[in-house]
Amino acid sequence: MASINRKTKITKTQVDRFPCPSKNPTFLRDTSLQGFAVKAYPSGSKIFVIEKRIKGKVRRITLGPYGVLTVEQARREAQKMLGRIAQGIDPIAEKEKKAVLSTTLWQAFEEFKKARKHLNARTLYDYELVIKSKLTDWKDKPLANITRKMVSVRHQELGAKGSKNYADLSMRTLRSIVNFAQARYTDDDGYPLIKDNPVTVLTLTRAWHPKKRRQTVIKRHQLPAWFEAVYELKKPENQESFHIVADFLLVLLFTGLRRQEAAQLLWKNIDLKDRTLLIPDPKNHEPLTLPLSDFLINLLTERKELAVNGYVFPGKDGKGYLIEPKRQINKVIDQSNVQFTIHDLRRTFITIADSLDISAYAIKRLVNHKMKDDVTAGYIISDIDRLRGPMQRIADSLLEFSNKDEPKKVILLEGGHKKTVRRKRALEVV
Repeated sequence: MASINRKTKITKTQVDRFPCPSKNPTFLRDTSLQGFAVKAYPSGSKIFVIEKRIKGKVRRITLGPYGVLTVEQARREAQKMLGRIAQGIDPIAEKEKKAVLSTTLWQAFEEFKKARKHLNARTLYDYELVIKSKLTDWKDKPLANITRKMVSVRHQELGAKGSKNYADLSMRTLRSIVNFAQARYTDDDGYPLIKDNPVTVLTLTRAWHPKKRRQTVIKRHQLPAWFEAVYELKKPENQESFHIVADFLLVLLFTGLRRQEAAQLLWKNIDLKDRTLLIPDPKNHEPLTLPLSDFLINLLTERKELAVNGYVFPGKDGKGYLIEPKRQINKVIDQSNVQFTIHDLRRTFITIADSLDISAYAIKRLVNHKMKDDVTAGYIISDIDRLRGPMQRIADSLLEFSNKDEPKKVILLEGGHKKTVRRKRALEVV
């Protein structure tokens, strides 16, 4: 029987006679063209390969299977490939580059999602929505084929037809994915295979739409109507989803939390006995522990009785967390005639706090704003107990402006029995 891993001039006869191994692949190497070989597998298949040292490493490149290629065809391909390698061309790198340059926008986004696991679900949802709604005709287009001109034209079209902010968001989404792809797909020296991020044209041409910082809040005289509309959602005849949204809006107003921080609030991070809630990973990645006012203790105690999963504000059919309560928010707007966004509730919380002459440092601590440029702030430690007073004062003022009594308070008695009492108006509570 012919020996394995041997050298000889490769001919059809020699390839036919070369035995396939029972375990590991074996090689028949050519004596007349160095680097040309046949690789035999236990499965019975045989392929033509070339072996060559490229940039200090021995690389093996497949030419094709025996049977599809004749020995003569494979030898000619090997000669061409070895000639290119001799000229300093790396066929493997070229093949990898070709594969990268054919990567579509959607394929890059799928890789982006796997790599950016720290991003919250809402951010990834927004990215996907942008691709499917505003860049849908680019979804299966190679990322490298999206040009600066295409970006400029699409950005102008989106801005002219709809929201300028959404036009900017669409291009920022594309920019993030291309930036990721440039970092992910590199050559052996670490340089990006996708050379250009086409979205840079919007910066170079100053085409981004000016973004005005919103300064809207719910004014004091609007609070009674707003509260009335929110509590309308909690009518017994309404669906539980309406009750959830009502409590969600109230928690936002009485804590100053951001939308996602409140939406993803977990029962395990609420301590009703210690009267605190924890946001473990807020926007600035600095864990936030907040004291709970009497109003929030009452609200959360009642809501916990209705818990269906680990989230304080469960999503549709009790799955996940509350995503986008547009329907109920529009109902509040229509009934109260108070135009507001979810972030307006955070600004209202801050505005009320400022009107009470609460320390700027306490306000920043309550809303988890960084104070990196303030030297004095570095010497001030705002522990949770020192924030309880300011938090309660804000809650009392909100209730005063709302002209509403605080909801019934649940008191746990020995033996697990409950009774309810109604607090006096917040204005009368010290």
